[in-house]
Amino acid sequence: MRNIILFMAFSIASFLAQGQDTFSIVAIDTITGEIGSAGASCIDDNSIAGGAIIISDVLPGRGAIHTQSYWLSSNQLNARERMLLGDSPQEIIDWLEANDAQNLPGRRQYGIVDTDIDGNPRSAAYTGVNCLNWKGHITGLNYSIQGNILLGQQIVDNIEAGFLGTEGTLADKLMAALQGANIAGADTRCLNEGVSSLSAFIRVAQTGNNPDSLYLDLNVPETPFGVEPIDVLQEMYDEWKQWVGVRNQHELKNWYLVQYQDEYIMMNKQGLHGTTSLKLFSVQGNLLVSEHFTSPSHRIQMSQFPAGVYILIISDNQHKSQTFKLLK
Repeated sequence: MRNIILFMAFSIASFLAQGQDTFSIVAIDTITGEIGSAGASCIDDNSIAGGAIIISDVLPGRGAIHTQSYWLSSNQLNARERMLLGDSPQEIIDWLEANDAQNLPGRRQYGIVDTDIDGNPRSAAYTGVNCLNWKGHITGLNYSIQGNILLGQQIVDNIEAGFLGTEGTLADKLMAALQGANIAGADTRCLNEGVSSLSAFIRVAQTGNNPDSLYLDLNVPETPFGVEPIDVLQEMYDEWKQWVGVRNQHELKNWYLVQYQDEYIMMNKQGLHGTTSLKLFSVQGNLLVSEHFTSPSHRIQMSQFPAGVYILIISDNQHKSQTFKLLK
C-alpha cells in the first residue's frame, strides 16, 4: 500500500434514519481473534451515505457495535466510547438506554459483542418497544443478531442458522448468515421491488488492524432496481476470497490489497522513475484505464465504475512493476 494514498471523506451529522438498519449480525472468532460485522437494509446510499454500513463500528482486538433503528451518530459514538472505556456489551446497552441522545431509547436497536480480559466472548442486544414490527434479536455466546421492519422472526432465525451451520472462517459464516436473509421483503419496505434490501456490507477485523483499514471491508451502498445487494456482495466476497487465497500462497509477492473508499485512487511516484504508466483492469482481465504520468502524483477517478474488485498495475521506464488488488 506504500505507493497508494487513499483519501476518505466520511462525515455525517447527527442524521436520523428511520428504521436504519433492518437486519444485521456482529460476531467474534475467539480462536483467531477476528471480529465481524455484516448487515443489510432497505435504506441505501440515496438516503444516507454508504447505506446500511453506517451502523457498523468495529474495534479491532476489542469488539463490534451495531446501532440501528432511528440511527443517531451520537448514540453510536457514545457506544464506542463506552467500549473503549472497558464496559461490557450489556453495560454499554444499559448506559445507552439510560442516556439516549434524544431521550427516546424505545426507538433504538443494538447488537454488541466483545471479549473480556480473559478472552472470553460476550454479547448483548436490545430492541426498543417502539421499533417497527417485526422486530427482535437473538444472541449467542459470540454473536448477536438483530432486525426491525422484518417479514417475520424467520429472518433472524435464518441468519442464525446460516451463521451456526457454516464451516469455515468468520467471514464465511457472516456471508452465509446474510444469505439466510436473502428473501424478497426480508426488509418489508423492499417487498414491492422483490429484493431483501437495497444495501449490504460485510466487515472483518483481524487483531492489530487499524479501524480504518480492516482485513475485509466490502460494501454495496446501492443497487439498480430489482438487483439483490446480498447477491452482489456475495460476488464481491467470492472475488476477495479468491484473492486472499492467492496472496496466502505467496504466488504474487508484489501484490498489495488496496481498499478504495473515495471518489479517486491517489498514487505517488516514490520509488519509480521517469514516465510512469498505469493500467486498470477488471478482475476478468478487461482493460478499463491506460494512462501515463510524470508528475509526483496521479489519480484515477473511480466513481464511473461499479463496486467490485479491480487490478491496478503501475510500471516505470526501468520496467519495474507493482501490482495492486483494488477493492472498491
